[in-house]
Amino acid sequence: MTINLKNFLNTKPKLSKMGEFQELKPIDGLEISSFSADLYKNGRDDLALFYFKDGANYAAMYTSNSIVSQTIEWNKKSNKSFTKALLVNTKNANTFTGDQGIEGVDLVAKNLSRILTIRESKSDQGVSETVKMKELIFASTGVIGEKFPAENIVSSLQPLVDKLRDDHNKLIWIKTASAIMTTDTKPKVAYEEIVVGNTIMKLAGVAKGSGMIAPNLATMLSFIFTDADLPSNILKSLLKRAVASTFNSITVDSDKSTNDMVAIFSTRKIKIGQNRSLDDPIIQKLEMALKRLCENLAKQIVVDGEGAKKFVTVKVKGAKSLISAKKIGFSIANSPLVKTAVAGEDPNWGRVIMGVGKSGEYIDKNKLSIKFGEFIVAEKGKISDNYNEQKLREYMKWDSIVIEVDLHLGDIDFECYTCDFTHDYIDINADYRNPS
Repeated sequence: MTINLKNFLNTKPKLSKMGEFQELKPIDGLEISSFSADLYKNGRDDLALFYFKDGANYAAMYTSNSIVSQTIEWNKKSNKSFTKALLVNTKNANTFTGDQGIEGVDLVAKNLSRILTIRESKSDQGVSETVKMKELIFASTGVIGEKFPAENIVSSLQPLVDKLRDDHNKLIWIKTASAIMTTDTKPKVAYEEIVVGNTIMKLAGVAKGSGMIAPNLATMLSFIFTDADLPSNILKSLLKRAVASTFNSITVDSDKSTNDMVAIFSTRKIKIGQNRSLDDPIIQKLEMALKRLCENLAKQIVVDGEGAKKFVTVKVKGAKSLISAKKIGFSIANSPLVKTAVAGEDPNWGRVIMGVGKSGEYIDKNKLSIKFGEFIVAEKGKISDNYNEQKLREYMKWDSIVIEVDLHLGDIDFECYTCDFTHDYIDINADYRNPS
């Protein structure tokens, strides 16, 4: 099986290479596939299916936008802790589509339920179980307000199900991750594993996201899978804690999508015993692996920000509270003036000062210090005595920039991640509905 190269942004002079991606291993109990419903009219894969033959416990977090996709509305009415399959479509957000959108999800669910049930009846095990509609969940991403292409999706369900496989290697993971992309230039995958005694527990994840990225999730879909047997309430707690410091610590353009979704699924294949709490050593070990995986995917999203050329870390140190540190951090990270200065490789630290001040948080300017990388640019209410414009301009040519603000008011630190704003961002979004 080969990767459909149309899944990658074809205006890039150089395609991503397999070696650039992390190795991923199969997750026992999970089957995956991708297929083209020709939603883009160019043959690229635009549907992805994740199937759990024996079912999976799951937990999900959704956008904080008050307007949400019909697929999210469907999920909230379905079984909230157990699922048999997740179907993802790109190109169409199924948002603000009225009755047609929700009826479209119903139609897709009815047909997917039927096709999966027939598949089960033909299995070698000879045990036939009905795959219920309420055990299916969905995710959509793409243009808002356009008619949901339910008929196109339904006509593609049989070949999508036929292509399901459980021996998914890195190639299959990347192919499936490519099928959920919109303006992304490359698929996003991550893998972690932990060892408990003689047992290896795996976590694998895919994500998409490039623009409309802001805290409280973004135009972002991320799906994480583990074979560790965890109940949905533990999955929910672990996911919330992991998202807080990863997916909710990134921003590309401060816009929150209507379709954001992060979900974690447990195929329950590796038994770890019942009634384990969040303080249990095994659960804590899994939590650390989950946070590493989420941070990996979150940073991949920022690196792939629409038109981005530079990855930016904003560190806020010495704050009185986490809330204050976050407000200041995102005030800087979301500033178009800061982001365009980074794009222009201009060490214009005055724009950082502006970002700190506009946050509305209490600041003592005589205690405030600002660094770009290891270079102090401002302190004690004025430009640093050690300021060196030439060295700073050399530093700004790097593709990874760190902006550090030390308030010297407390002991709370926070960091968030963003990217620069280039003219490509305008080009991509101006032509979003009319891709070349």
